[in-house]
Formats: sequence, C-alpha cells, structure tokens
Amino acid sequence: MSERYLLGVDLGTTAVKVGLFDDQGRKVAVDTQEHQLITSGGGVIEQTPDAYWEAFRKGLKNVLQESGVEKEKVLALSFSSQGETMVFLDEHQQPLHPFFVWMDTRAQEEAEMINSWFSADEILQRTGQGPIISLYPACKVLWMKRHHPEIFKRINKMLLLDDYFLFRMGGYFCAEGSNWCTSYMWDIGTKQWWPEMLEKLEIRPEQLPEMKESATLLGKIYPEIAEELGLSPELQLVVGGLDQSCGTIGVGNVEPGIFSENTGAVLAVCTKVDHTVLDPGGELPCFYDTVPGMYMLHTGAKGGIMLRWLRDNLCLEEMEEEKRTGKDAYTIMDEMAEKIPAGSDGLILLPNFAGAGAPDTDQYARGLLYGLNLEHTKAHIIRAFMEAIAMNMCRMVDYSEKVTGQKVTEVRTMGGAAKSPLWCQIKADILGRDVITMKNTQDAGALGAALLAGTGIGIWPSLKEIAKKAAQPDRVYKPNPANRAAYDKALRRYEMLTNAVKGLTKELC
Repeated sequence: MSERYLLGVDLGTTAVKVGLFDDQGRKVAVDTQEHQLITSGGGVIEQTPDAYWEAFRKGLKNVLQESGVEKEKVLALSFSSQGETMVFLDEHQQPLHPFFVWMDTRAQEEAEMINSWFSADEILQRTGQGPIISLYPACKVLWMKRHHPEIFKRINKMLLLDDYFLFRMGGYFCAEGSNWCTSYMWDIGTKQWWPEMLEKLEIRPEQLPEMKESATLLGKIYPEIAEELGLSPELQLVVGGLDQSCGTIGVGNVEPGIFSENTGAVLAVCTKVDHTVLDPGGELPCFYDTVPGMYMLHTGAKGGIMLRWLRDNLCLEEMEEEKRTGKDAYTIMDEMAEKIPAGSDGLILLPNFAGAGAPDTDQYARGLLYGLNLEHTKAHIIRAFMEAIAMNMCRMVDYSEKVTGQKVTEVRTMGGAAKSPLWCQIKADILGRDVITMKNTQDAGALGAALLAGTGIGIWPSLKEIAKKAAQPDRVYKPNPANRAAYDKALRRYEMLTNAVKGLTKELC
C-alpha cells in the first residue's frame, strides 16, 4: 500500500463526489452525495452553503471509512468545481444570500444591460467569451445591486463555489482563472481584473479573491475543520480548477488534438490549444486552463439534469422499482430506450430547458418535444432525450472543428452518462466518431483535482505527464453504419426545428 494519498473533490451541480487516490493516481475509494437544488420559478435556482458542505462531509466520511487509510497519510486536497455558482459574504464572512447556482437565469435584463455597455468584440478580447448571458457572475452581481441594494452594500467578498470551500476550510481568499473566465470580470489577456467592468458594476478589486495558478499550494487546513472532517491538521490545501478542466486532466486531455465531453448535469465539450483562440461567433469560448501554458476551448448546454428531471417526473414507477429491487432507475430507463429504434420513430426533443446552449445559444429558449403520436411510449421519450443531448453535442463538435481547424477523430467521454453503454453508442452513432470511455471516466473530475493536489505538494513534477499516465482507455464505441441514415434524418429535423423557433423564444417566455 502507498504511504501517500490525495483527495480530489468534485463540487457538481446536483452532487458532490469525493475521491481518494494514491500517489500513482489510482483510485482507492469514491463516494457521491446528491443534493436537491432550490427552485422557485422565474429562473431562480439556488443552493445553501450548508447543503454543499453536508454533501461533502458525508462523502468524505464514507471514503475515509471505506478506504481504511490513516488520516496522516492523506496529504493534500483540491477541488474540481462547477463554474459560475456564486455567493456573497458580509464583513463577518457569513453568506448574505444562498448560492446563485450557475443555471439561475433570473438576471436576463441585467445581461442585456451589460451587453449594452460593451461591444461584443471588446467582451471577446477581454474575456475570451461571447456576449454575456444571465448565467454568469457579472449578471448575478448586477441583479443583486438592482434588486437588493441593501444586501449589495453589505457585500465584503464575492466567491465562486470552490473559492468558498477553500475559505471555509483554511481561510484562504483565492481563486484561479479557469473558473473566473466566465465571470466577465477577469481579463484573460492581462490575467487581472477588468477595471471597466468592475467600475460599471460598482465593485472593488478587494471584494474579489486573490488570483492564483491552479496547483498552487496554499497551506494547511484549519485544525478545527480537520477535526470535524476526520482529517489530519497537516493536510495541505491546493488550488484546483473548473470541473470541465479538471475532467480533461482526468481523461488525459492535456495536449492539442484530443477532444473530451462530459455529460453530467451539463453537457460540456473541451479541446486544448496552446494559445488563445477567440471565436467571433461567441459559441466556443476560450478558457484559461488548469494545465500550465494551455488554454481550453469549452462550451456547454443542458445535459443529464434533463434526464434526471425525466426520471423524477415521468419515471416514478422506475424509481419505485429501484426502491424495491435495488436496480438503478437509470438502468431501467436505458433498457426501455434500447428497445426503441434509432431516431425514436420521428420523436425529436430540443433540449433547451431554461435556455439553449452552444452552438445555438439563446437564454430565452425552452424545451420542445415534437412529433408525438399515439404510437409513442414513455420509452420513446426516454430515448428522444438521450438522442437530443447527443445531437446537441454533434453540433458542438462540428462547430469546434470550424473554429479551431482541428479535426476530431475520437471523443473521450466522462460524467454520469458514460455509465450507460446505450448512451455512449448513441453518441458514437450520431457523432460518426469513436467514443471512448476511460477506466477513470466516472471519476475524471475528482481525479484531475487529486492530480493537481499532488502536483501542488511536489509528488509529481509534471501535471501533463502524470495525467497521461493515469488516464487509461477502457471501452471504444464505434459508429454503427446501420443507424447512419436514421440519425442523418434526425439531425436535419433537429436543425430545422432549431431554426424554426428562433426569434419566437423571447416572445413566448
């Protein structure tokens, strides 16, 4: 057994995953704890700090118990975190309001205001991103200023989710670029705060965290927090990164020419470049990366959270069967969908729950299920949901090839959807490319964070080299030619429906 272990914690949209890895990057134990988001209409999606903390605490306890590793051998911890989820602290460092989860879209008017302040080109040059939409932190800040000025005046610190954990665990007010790219307050070129944006928002640089590079060693955990969590007081905290960037580390996507996708709560696709690549169309943003000297072209849309919605609302019988038999409801849903032919007998879903993502970004778009007839069943709807997310991904991959000039020949897949052989095969068939699961595909974000932690304390001199060593292919899904015609037709219909509703979405909201 190893004498050195590392914790990687993936702070996801609907769950927190805690992973323990040894000093070769091998998984020792992993535990996932779901948490229920708070929704109240009008685009409001929130979460309490304690809900995140309790999910983390429970997952950590389970991992330590399962592994049996002595706490003194667990040397460092780092976070892989969802982006854009933001909290405001008062002068006593207490939350003034629940977290604004990244999916929260209440700040649509604020997004329009910010876009009127700056040209699209200036936003692109400053941030690497396209025109701002309501999901992003600058909009959340402006919304708070306009709707709750009494709270806005009391804000002492503004933190994203992983920043908050680093503060709560060790008192460090710091952050890094891969997460703050989409704040629209950080300049990707200068790697400093964007003064003109801060001035418009009427916030001060000292209200924002100190920027560090990923894999920077911060220092020890608070002794009282170590005691609460069952960790050594000598445990070191290391700066992590955006979940998608950490996930690319976990699957070995650390050099140009590799493409990875993550279908968790959100569908995200990533490819790496060694210089900034700015997309004038604004659909393929450029991110600062967790790998030194690299940038990540990354875009996303709604993903598995829609299948969770489908499970929770239309698959109650399958959830009851899970309680009775222990068989996972998603597995039951897969078995139902597998009996339906490619193309779902003409049923098409536009997967635009709470807005459409790239490459058809529209914050006012909504989901559309088209083509229902009396022959369709619940199984058809399940498969249509899975196919819709794969078709959205196909459009993302095609678009990225145009922007980067890099041909995509394979896609490395991670996230919850990678557990579904059916979904992986659907993706391969629709993409027309090999889809590869990795042996660590389910834990890629947590593994990436652990590799950052180990690099930060000097176990590995090169993050790239340990990432390539730790990432091992598991299964290759090759496109089935028999399904090509059905999916070509489905993709055409998907595009036709997408174009047909453009211009209507804002009026219908």
